[in-house]
Amino acid sequence: MDDRYSRQALFPPIGKEGLEKIRAKHVLMIGAGALGSGNAEILTRAGIGRLTIVDRDYVEASNLQRQQLYSEKDVEEKLPKAAAAAKRLRMINSQVEIQPVITDATPERLEELIAGVDLIIDATDNFETRMAINDISQKHQIPWIYGACVGSFGMSLTIIPGKTPCLNCLLKKIPIQGMTCDTGGIIAPAVQMAVSHQSAEALKILVEDWEAIRTTLVSFDLWRNQYTSMKITKAKDEGCLSCGNERTYPYLDSENMVKSTVLCGRDTVQIRPPKQGEIQLSELAAQLKTLGYKVSGNPYLISVEIEEQRLVIFSDGRALIHGTKDVTQAKTIYQRLLG
Repeated sequence: MDDRYSRQALFPPIGKEGLEKIRAKHVLMIGAGALGSGNAEILTRAGIGRLTIVDRDYVEASNLQRQQLYSEKDVEEKLPKAAAAAKRLRMINSQVEIQPVITDATPERLEELIAGVDLIIDATDNFETRMAINDISQKHQIPWIYGACVGSFGMSLTIIPGKTPCLNCLLKKIPIQGMTCDTGGIIAPAVQMAVSHQSAEALKILVEDWEAIRTTLVSFDLWRNQYTSMKITKAKDEGCLSCGNERTYPYLDSENMVKSTVLCGRDTVQIRPPKQGEIQLSELAAQLKTLGYKVSGNPYLISVEIEEQRLVIFSDGRALIHGTKDVTQAKTIYQRLLG
């Protein structure tokens, strides 16, 4: 036995047999930010056989406070997060097969990447992608672990197709507006706590200790010293279109995804959410101002200055991102502020 894993093997629920199971498994990590880098490092040190990391973004200085795989040099070189993560992880454990995929986690790309995957870990920052993960999980009967954190708050939920309620059972629709790290800030201990919950569940699944899987939605607020564990069994909906009796996997349908359009003759991308809903513009404007953004507006829209771009948000959730024709960059800006 490789001495590298000797202490892990001494833990009875894993043991030598569990080590072999971990070594044979393939994890798909969606996102290489705070949660993604933390989970990826733990699984790499644990000896996962194969790890595929999907991320569309590059490393920025604001990431270094909590995204543990990255360095100032990565910021200087503007390395894509997936590539920077893979470089660092290979230095940690050369025995692990690391596959960086620098792309947006669209339903089409998820379908291409899902073959041979044993577990999906959610390390993304928006519900559009999470709902696509949820549907791909249900369609291919692959477990996934939801995770989120902002401020000092975090949560995690393990979803096992055929056994637990899915995310669509709990949410029913994509939230149009939610607090993000760019609007609510975040402290690193909240990230580490969420990562701990996710990675512990991941190890249980990888060694196939199904009886040990947590069946509750856990949430915490480290600053306010709060910790809750909520039973969700009764939330399972037989009419759910993602996991019910007549499932259609609605979030794998492009009609239910955020729409983006490069406006003809203009250095502008329009982003439209899949479902329209009222945003409280005055509240959003006040929140963004307290975070240092330059915000102006009227009862119908607000304008937010973000470095070289300007984001115009309408009350129905639609937005114009001026100063770019890059759809991926525009979606990243939009989801940073609106979740």
